[in-house]
Amino acid sequence: MSVSRISSRSRRLNKAQKLSVAGVSTLAAAALAFSLVPDDASATTEPQAASAAAPVAYTGSQTQSLKATGLGQNTTDQLVKSVDAAKAEEAAAKKKAAAKAEAKAKAVAEAKSKAAAKKKAEAKAKAAAKKRSAEKASRAADRKPVYANNLDGWIREALAIMDKKDIPGTYEGLHRNIMRESSGNPRAINNWDINAINGVPSKGLLQVIKPTFDYYHVKGTKHDQYDPVANITAAANYAADKYGSIDNVDSAY
Repeated sequence: MSVSRISSRSRRLNKAQKLSVAGVSTLAAAALAFSLVPDDASATTEPQAASAAAPVAYTGSQTQSLKATGLGQNTTDQLVKSVDAAKAEEAAAKKKAAAKAEAKAKAVAEAKSKAAAKKKAEAKAKAAAKKRSAEKASRAADRKPVYANNLDGWIREALAIMDKKDIPGTYEGLHRNIMRESSGNPRAINNWDINAINGVPSKGLLQVIKPTFDYYHVKGTKHDQYDPVANITAAANYAADKYGSIDNVDSAY
């Protein structure tokens, strides 16, 4: 054999090898798809199976099938690595999805927990406010002054009520008029003046008649002309309306 013929054959062999290397991926994919198709599959479905096989993540037995295709150790190793990479990618995607779902569930649980804690705190604050209000009312009741059952006590209690009702008057003005009208006797009654003649005698500490007492009666006091505090407040209310204040009264009114 001549050197030129050997050289020509070497060139042809090298060209064939290059074509083989260029098409190794296509041949390998086709061989892989062929090895995974069931024995009873029809010839018409083989091309479809080959095209669909590329993105599949293979099992261990399918990986062994790759090694039995006879494609060569390097090609088989590359295919096995591709399968392992696809499986790893799929596992990572599942893990990421699971972590996302877990984070979402945790966020929902935390939101519910915060809402429940807020509701509980609001209820607790409301109960505490109610308790403080009750305690305040109780302390106010405990601090309610106790007035002496005498002229000084009656005047002071009447002044406290007058202050709340915005009825003007001072201790001096009340005491001065009481002493002139009844000398401090809450049961005093006038049976001789024109009012008595008309059937409506003046009564009590500040000697008010029944119609005047009824009209100027201060709510919260007894509806009784002889009651010292009720008599004083009604008379002071009447004097404020007619004279500006009980302090401005210095004679019969």
